[in-house]
Amino acid sequence: MDTPPGAADERDDLVAASPVPGKTILVVDDEPAVASLLAEALSRDGYKVDMASNGAVALRMLGARDYDLIMSDSGMPVLSGPELYREVARREPRLTRRFVFVTGDILNPRTRAFLARTGAPQLEKPFTVESVKRVVRRALLAE
Repeated sequence: MDTPPGAADERDDLVAASPVPGKTILVVDDEPAVASLLAEALSRDGYKVDMASNGAVALRMLGARDYDLIMSDSGMPVLSGPELYREVARREPRLTRRFVFVTGDILNPRTRAFLARTGAPQLEKPFTVESVKRVVRRALLAE
């Protein structure tokens, strides 16, 4: 029996966006609306989600608890996403493989160069809930 055109793609999309159970995610963003949107979308999928308003707060939280994934805005006051990434790399190198950057600054050459160097997945603003699910699943399952 042949699969109708597009059905395989839809099935692949569902698998790509399906949650990875039992994971804890730290969302780091200085924009409360963005942080809340990400946290709500991830919580609905069964993830345990904590929020930090900047990289300095995130570092304190990382010192108190283990996280499976960090989703961080790239441009924030106090301690930016790249500064947070560098500090996490120094303290917990294994966590750098579990880092996703959320950015609205992809046209900035420094941001592009930094993201290219790290190889970390990125989610560009504006984003969809489905794109959030896909990038989180890929990051959690990456070796």
